[in-house]
Amino acid sequence: MTDRQIVRPALLDLESPGRRDYYVALEHDSIWGDHLIPLTVFVGPEAKAGQGLVAFGSNHGNEYEGPMAIRHLMDEIAIGDVRGRIILIPVLNVAAFRAGTRDSTLDDRVNLNRAFVDGAGRVPGIAGITHRIADFVRTSLWQHVHVVIDLHAGGQVARFAPGASFHPIADPVQSKLIEDTARWFGTPLVITYQNETPGLLPSEAERLGKITVGTELGWGGAVSHEGVRYGRQGVRAAAIHHGQLTGTIEKIAHHADGSQRMVAMVDRSCFTVAPFAGHYEPLMPCGVPVKAGEAVGLLHDFERIDLPPWPARAGVDGIVIAQAWGAPVLQGQHIVVTGVVMG
Repeated sequence: MTDRQIVRPALLDLESPGRRDYYVALEHDSIWGDHLIPLTVFVGPEAKAGQGLVAFGSNHGNEYEGPMAIRHLMDEIAIGDVRGRIILIPVLNVAAFRAGTRDSTLDDRVNLNRAFVDGAGRVPGIAGITHRIADFVRTSLWQHVHVVIDLHAGGQVARFAPGASFHPIADPVQSKLIEDTARWFGTPLVITYQNETPGLLPSEAERLGKITVGTELGWGGAVSHEGVRYGRQGVRAAAIHHGQLTGTIEKIAHHADGSQRMVAMVDRSCFTVAPFAGHYEPLMPCGVPVKAGEAVGLLHDFERIDLPPWPARAGVDGIVIAQAWGAPVLQGQHIVVTGVVMG
């Protein structure tokens, strides 16, 4: 069925020339066995220590455009075209992916994109499979790459206008390299977002000085054809422009026609919070311009049926980046996110 080698992280070869296909085995917490993370590495003749590209899919287990985009690239990239080092991991959080949920609900119930914390995978209390995946990334991958692509979608949390994303970066050189890399995905939006949440994979990569781009390429636990296209384009373009893959690539979609917009959702005023649990009704799609105070959606309280619905208003002038996906929402949930247009 497969020629993939099953290896512990210490036996990964990410340096020798050629292509190798692995399952990286991390011990299972419940059965006598292992979780197997699929990893394909291409190493070309110009590979340099500390340089390369890694692309992750399924940081969250119910976001599918990333795994599919990377799966296509595994077939499309020829080892003869590889100059440096390209590491493709279509499913990083195999525990969550198997459950089909955002977090590793069949195992330790941890969100991998909150697990990059001190002691992850090594300290009691944070040593389950999800934290050990974070430790694997830290100890086996970071030292081999300078470009990190983390492909997300909205899952069941929110519907998004497709975007490539990153945090505000203090270093102007790193910031410019990241923005240029993000624009090549071709998405309608390029998003900068708040960096206050602890434990994010992209935050750690950024702090390490890596050219780091995330995405939101779909929602609803489904697959967006456009989202898969954006993912394939962005990873390939990053590999070419950062010296890991030969060839040229043409701009696509909103990058090509000049309609791409850079938006920021950093300030708290960008987030509209549900004041009570209810059912959300959108009044407009994501990706459209909106004025501060304009109702983007309505929150209904069917427990108090005679009350008028509460208008979920944009907090700033800008573009609707995201809205609640499922109709039922919890008190405190971010049900509308509006981005300030930066360019």
